[in-house]
Amino acid sequence: MREELLILVHSLRGRIERELRSSKAPSFLSVGLDIPERTGCKKMAGLAPERGHGESSLDAIRAEMGECQRCPLGKLRKNLVFGEGNSNASLVFVGEAPGADEDLQGRPFVGKAGQLLTKIIEAMGMRRRDVYICNILKCRPPGNRNPMPDEIARCEPFLIKQLGAIRPTVVCALGTFAARTLLRKDVPITLLRGHFHDYHGIKVMPTFHPAYLLRNPGAKRQVWDDVQMIMKELV
Repeated sequence: MREELLILVHSLRGRIERELRSSKAPSFLSVGLDIPERTGCKKMAGLAPERGHGESSLDAIRAEMGECQRCPLGKLRKNLVFGEGNSNASLVFVGEAPGADEDLQGRPFVGKAGQLLTKIIEAMGMRRRDVYICNILKCRPPGNRNPMPDEIARCEPFLIKQLGAIRPTVVCALGTFAARTLLRKDVPITLLRGHFHDYHGIKVMPTFHPAYLLRNPGAKRQVWDDVQMIMKELV
């Protein structure tokens, strides 16, 4: 099975290299959101399923949060958005905070920005269930405003526990607040992206948030550059 997976990964890398040489960009780089389903690589983020007991650990962390009222956002939310995906994933996406759609459904990245993130994941040769997706904050800030420092301080310990349970190879920090929170650097995302950073031994790749890409589609090329670096790290 492992040999078959390696063959599939090698095939995917060859396909990407051919596309880059022919200047054929993946579909998510276009203004639209249509991306054909990839079948050349199965579960690139699940090559190390033996890594731990992530699922049971994540269940314990979620139980510890309970109906969290540790900050004022607890009284304003409809649903706590803990996170979802492969509990043994090699790749974790960390965003800023839930939006209206996420608050309604209790799931991360399910609105328009989430649809674009799904397209990016598929362009990488994976599926949402192969990775893990969560946010710095587990509750929606009113009006989708920026997270407040005290809110981050109350929520971040649970993010740290999530990453400790999963133990991914790479974390992709989506947007300024995710990158600054993980890296403790008050630096613009434009300077942080494009390079790996260290987070307690885990490689972190900051990149633009999908919501930013919806407003600035020209930045999709830079995100594709970032995720290609992630893909090489996961092989």
